[in-house]
Amino acid sequence: MNLWEDARVIRGMRAQLELRRKRLAAGDAPLGWKVGFAAPAMLERLNITGPLVGFLTRNARVQSGGSVSLAGWAKPVAEPEIAVHIGRDVSAGADHATAEAAIAGISPAIEIVDLTAPPEDPERILSGNIYQRHVVLDGAGPARAGSASNGLTCRVIRRASEFARTSDPQANTGEWVGIVRHVADVLAAFGEQLRSGEIIITGSVVPPLTIEPGEDVIAFEVDPVGGVGVRFSGFDKPQA
Repeated sequence: MNLWEDARVIRGMRAQLELRRKRLAAGDAPLGWKVGFAAPAMLERLNITGPLVGFLTRNARVQSGGSVSLAGWAKPVAEPEIAVHIGRDVSAGADHATAEAAIAGISPAIEIVDLTAPPEDPERILSGNIYQRHVVLDGAGPARAGSASNGLTCRVIRRASEFARTSDPQANTGEWVGIVRHVADVLAAFGEQLRSGEIIITGSVVPPLTIEPGEDVIAFEVDPVGGVGVRFSGFDKPQA
């Protein structure tokens, strides 16, 4: 069964896209999409056949070096990700070559989510837009052209020290071209389309980082492409 044929996913995506429509009608603007829970263990735990898809809007964007208040958050989590920049519209059923050609380039990103409830029900996860709160980006376009990941070294810096490293940013998320095809297929099933100028953040390249009380900055460096960083405030003690 395709992901978009799952009754839980159908209900969740309909609620999610209605939330997106309301935000856009209120003056927000599209930024792109996200995938989540692509790791095999999570696919099995949620009993789904592919990653879940959520949306990004301009109001969620934080410029690299900016600050995010975590006051009142339940369980803030940072996910160092690769943003894939889409250079042409992608329709359902796109083959590998078409999806690859649609990738204008890549750039580093950090997604910040609030894990308000355990990830157990796909409908609930989707209805809440997969816990999405912010995405940290640097610049308006891709920092590196094309879809190749060879030669990249990804480093996560927290508390001024290297916390994690990988030279294969697709190992934990799946291949970017496959993600583009998957997002295009899911969106088409619900009357949407993956469009030129949008981005897809492709999932955490290392296990997600639970932000600790008092932690003030996390950075994600992708050599030789560039890096992004974000500061936190308002999360000085454990939440009740």
